[in-house]
Formats: sequence, C-alpha cells, structure tokens
Amino acid sequence: MRTRRNFIQKMGLSALGLYTFQGLNASSFSLLKQKAADGPVLRVALMGLGGYATRVAESMQQSGRAKITGLISGTPEKLKTWGAKYNVPEKSRYNYENFDAIRNNPDIDAVYVITPNALHHNQVIRSARAGKHVICEKPMGLNAKEGREMVEACKKAGKKLLVGYRMHFEPLTLEIHRMRTAGELGNIKFFQGLSGFRLGDPTQWRVNKALAGGGALMDIGIYALNGCRYMVGEEPVWVTAQETKTDPVKFKEGVDETITFQLGFPSGVTASCLSSYNMNNLDRFFLNGDKGFAELQPASSYGPIKGRTHKGPLDISSDRPQQAVQMDEMAAIILDDKKPVIPVDGEEGVRDLVLIDAIYKAVKTGGMIKLG
Repeated sequence: MRTRRNFIQKMGLSALGLYTFQGLNASSFSLLKQKAADGPVLRVALMGLGGYATRVAESMQQSGRAKITGLISGTPEKLKTWGAKYNVPEKSRYNYENFDAIRNNPDIDAVYVITPNALHHNQVIRSARAGKHVICEKPMGLNAKEGREMVEACKKAGKKLLVGYRMHFEPLTLEIHRMRTAGELGNIKFFQGLSGFRLGDPTQWRVNKALAGGGALMDIGIYALNGCRYMVGEEPVWVTAQETKTDPVKFKEGVDETITFQLGFPSGVTASCLSSYNMNNLDRFFLNGDKGFAELQPASSYGPIKGRTHKGPLDISSDRPQQAVQMDEMAAIILDDKKPVIPVDGEEGVRDLVLIDAIYKAVKTGGMIKLG
C-alpha cells in the first residue's frame, strides 16, 4: 500500500507601559475577539492531510464561516480516519489522481492546497479547472513564472486564488500596519526581519529540492520577505543576498541552509533579513521610523504573538487560533468580496515569488539585482 510520503516523492520527482485595546482599530479588535459576522459558510476540501493540515482542520472547528466538506489525500487510511473525525462522507473523499471529479461535487466551494511546494502549481490549476476557488499555502509556487500561470488559470476559470498568509489577519500585525499607515511612526527608515529554526529530520520533504524547490528561504524566510513589504508599505527596487552553508550533507545543492538578504525601497528605506534552517531564537520583526518604532517577537509563530512600540507593550491576547481567524476572513473574501487590509490574493503571492527569484539570483551572482 502506498504511503503519502511515497506518493509525494513520486509526484515531486515528476514535477521537479501598557498599550492596550485603545490603539486597536475596529478591524483588529473584531478579528481578535469575535467570530466573523453571520453569512454563508465556505465549504472547503483540504488537500494534503499532513501536520499543518491537522492544525488547520482543528482550528476550523472554531471557525464561524468555514467548514470541512471534502478531503484529498494519497493515503487511504487518512481519508477514512479524517472522514470519520470531520464527518466527511466517502463521496467527498478523493486521492490525487481523481480529485478533478470535485467539479461534480456541489458540497465543495474551495480547495485548500496544503502540500509540498513543488505540487502547488499543478494542484491549484487543476482545482481551478474543476470550478473551485483555491487557497494555497505559501510559497504559492516555485518561482514567479509558476505563480503567474496559477493566477491566470484561476482568472480564466472565474475563481479566486488566495494564499495562506495567516499573519495578514493577526491583530498585533494589523495594529502595527495601522500605526505605520496613520503616520504614528513617522517616516519609515529601516526594517529587520529574522525568520528561522533548527531543522530536525534530514529526510523530510523540506530538504528535498524536488519537493521544496529550495530551502529555508522558501519555507520560513518568506515570513520576513513578505513582512518587510507590508510593514514598510512599499515594493522593493533592489535586493542583495548571501548564502551560508555549514552542513552540505543535510542541505544539499539547491537547498539553502541560511540566507541573509537586503532590500531597498523607493523612499530610501532599507531592510535587512535573515532566513535559516540552522538557528533558533529568531522570529523577530522590527520597524523603525523617525517618530517611533514597533517590534514583534515572536512575529510569525502560531502564537501568542507579542509586541511593543515606542508607546509601550502591545498587551493583547487572543483565544482564537490564527487559522480560525484566517478561514473566517478568507470566507468573507471569497463569498462577500471583502477587501482585506493586507492583500492575500494570488498577485500578492507572485510578488513574493519575484523577490525569491531575485534573492536566489543575487546569491549566485554576488551582485545587486534591480527590480521593477
């Protein structure tokens, strides 16, 4: 009997002071303490029933506007177990070969793709062609070319494509974004983003170039990369980058262990970021302006996120999982055409992929890569 890992490997190789609620805007506060407003429920098929899908599925039990109505996996045992746990009938359980048949299933509105990076491109396009909206985990694809093809396929099908940027709905993140937009930090001068952890199992898909498409930058560094863009509020015009590799056995050719990268923005703001599979105690965002600063540490973990500004601590806590908030907000985007404060659409995913391409190019050439 095939395992999910065997199937993924096969597919991958073929695909190659107290600062409290007073500062929060209404949007941030509602995301923190309340379920989404009443409205139609987004019926979601989860694709790829691994570790993160488990977290999403459990969190969705606290979602007011999204529910699991379909399952897609290469492991029959998981389909049976998850089907029983989440009350998904056999007719709404699919494998990777036959999931195109979801086009005939009126109980599924959207597919949430939570598989290794190299599989996203094909699976997103197939889901859109099957007439379903798509939510795709980040990075959306392996490169900007793939990302643009995914966006085009969803547009052609008349379906929305969203990316799993859960931090775009996180209340402290939104509050700092609001402060910067309102001018409370003054003119922004500098951003620092640190993202990384010590990778364990050397056999996992994250260090398989055919499945991951890269290394730490693709997996964890994208938080700092994406974060610098929405925290600064501009798009970079140049990047430089350097790679450090201390374990070439674990991190083979094409799988980056640690990359430091720098970005420049039109206004003169600079950003310095670190992405690593060999360091813990990172996960920090720091935004500095001429009137004040804002810091998150941890900045992108599953919570609780903690922060402070020049006004004092951001003393805010949430009793809702980030993924529950994300799914409620994405249901509103798909079903109600709600516009999020920070974009989560396919075009946003492509912007990150353009920068990832440029960073890898900068590592190889040793020079500055101009953008735009």
